[in-house]
Amino acid sequence: MATFQKLTSGRWQAQVSRAGVRKSKSFVSKREAKDWAGQQEYAILNTRPEGERVALGDAFRRYANEVSSMKRGERWEVIRLAKLRKEPFAEIIMSDLRAADFANWRDRRLREVSPGTVRREMQLVSGVINQATREWGYLTENPMASVRRPAEPPSRDRLPTERELEALAISAGADLSAATARAYHAFLFAIETGMRSGEIVGLRWDDVDLEARVAHLPITKNGSARNVPLSLEAVRLLEALPQSDPVFGLDGAQRDALWRKLRDRAGVVGLTFHDARHLAVTRLAKKLDVLDLARMVGHKNIQMLMRYYNASASDIARRLD
Repeated sequence: MATFQKLTSGRWQAQVSRAGVRKSKSFVSKREAKDWAGQQEYAILNTRPEGERVALGDAFRRYANEVSSMKRGERWEVIRLAKLRKEPFAEIIMSDLRAADFANWRDRRLREVSPGTVRREMQLVSGVINQATREWGYLTENPMASVRRPAEPPSRDRLPTERELEALAISAGADLSAATARAYHAFLFAIETGMRSGEIVGLRWDDVDLEARVAHLPITKNGSARNVPLSLEAVRLLEALPQSDPVFGLDGAQRDALWRKLRDRAGVVGLTFHDARHLAVTRLAKKLDVLDLARMVGHKNIQMLMRYYNASASDIARRLD
């Protein structure tokens, strides 16, 4: 239906709301406002939504090309969207999608992968549909909004032991001209700084000030630049590296493959490179207040620190004395 309101400027504003579509525009006269509103209502009711012609898989492809390509996490999203295009629900015309389509897919995926993986996939699919609804005009509402997501898995509490660190060091070797040794060196640097793997392998010498003991990160996961203070040990680790740019002479794929190789050779089970960040936050929490810690590791939401803070109750008890 259409409503009309006379504005303080003397103009008339028409507001149209039909079939989930809302539009408004102001005019010199009420007659012009009524004529425009009638045209808009007719167009809304007699134009087939684009969502009646576009399959979900087509939306996945468009999102990968136009949206994912602008993100730091492009590679994961593009690969995941390509796999999602092979799912049965990708062939469904978007206007025909129902919550049950996503609930059935969710239940099947829970039998195949972890709840955390399903949550990430559901978040990606929902993001595509929100984009298709708000900006592409394929739908008027997100049919996935009411679909329950799996419970969030408990935070990891895996920290490397001193014995494991010794075994990893032996496995990696001490020759930093070798890429395997630099992969472990990057792990030690992550423990000192709390930096993410991508931030470490992307670090360039132009962004490092050893005298001021600061590493500048122009691009981070949350989209903001960040300055990371460097401990004396972090500076020592950097100074020990052979000259290369980027600093560690590795890319993300190399770091991942080399880390897995040296870890498995050391006989260390269940430890990920990202666990260095957990250890860093746990150690740094003893030295920094919560706001400085959040700024250093790049968390805008302080509650996120709780996912990484893994001090034991006995550790906390000793600090009470």
